[in-house]
Amino acid sequence: MKRTVRTAAVLSAAALVMTGCSAGDDTEGGATQEGGLTTVTIGASPVPHAEILQFVQDELAQDAGIDLEIQEFTDYVLPNTALDEGEIDANFFQHLPYLDAQIAENGFEFDHYDGVHIEPYGIYSEKIEDLDDLADGGVVGITNDPGNQGRALDLLVDAGLITLDETDGDPTLLDIAENPKDLEFVETAPEQLVVALPDVDIAIINGNYALEAGLNPASDAILLESGEDNPYANVVVVRSEDLDDPALVTLDELLHSDEVRAFIEERWPAGEVIAAF
Repeated sequence: MKRTVRTAAVLSAAALVMTGCSAGDDTEGGATQEGGLTTVTIGASPVPHAEILQFVQDELAQDAGIDLEIQEFTDYVLPNTALDEGEIDANFFQHLPYLDAQIAENGFEFDHYDGVHIEPYGIYSEKIEDLDDLADGGVVGITNDPGNQGRALDLLVDAGLITLDETDGDPTLLDIAENPKDLEFVETAPEQLVVALPDVDIAIINGNYALEAGLNPASDAILLESGEDNPYANVVVVRSEDLDDPALVTLDELLHSDEVRAFIEERWPAGEVIAAF
């Protein structure tokens, strides 16, 4: 669904956010009112999520009646725990397949809005410049996170390095059917893959962690996932009971605005981050 934020829509949303609230009152979703603005506390990965949110805070939020308090997280576990425990009002760091896996594993009562952006997954190496040069028995660094391991394996399938058995859910290392180069897989936490890069022949790294480490997915990856028809758009996640909270709905509308699309395209012009709307 393609949505744009026009002046009238923003003012309407701002009026909705502030209806029935006074300074110092708590809103239904846990946000607070101060100085006529509703504060939304949102957890985010530093890059690109927090950067996008900071743009919204600097350029759009005040006119829409909200004030963002951005808390940065550097892993993929704590933002959902913090949301579940009510420490934050929303988070912005994960794609839908990862969210679904987390809900199934932990029983979170979460919901989400539409995708904001895609961070293409990439294969990186400090030892080779082309996957044709990957030696037999090469060591592959891969995430231990079930919500992304299947995505990494699909990229290896696209590269012609492995084949996978048919599965009902996301594939894992146990579903590798053919491994003609006899590649050795080393599982590690996704945030550690950049650190492990010198010790492996190739590593398959999430776009946000690559960017945080100073890698440019568009130029440094030796194979990059396509953004076309990509199911891994990152979403804003909230507790299910807060899905219709006016302040959170307003934030999501701002994140799907023409202004945010232009910011993403200007900030990451080579397609390192791609708007999903």
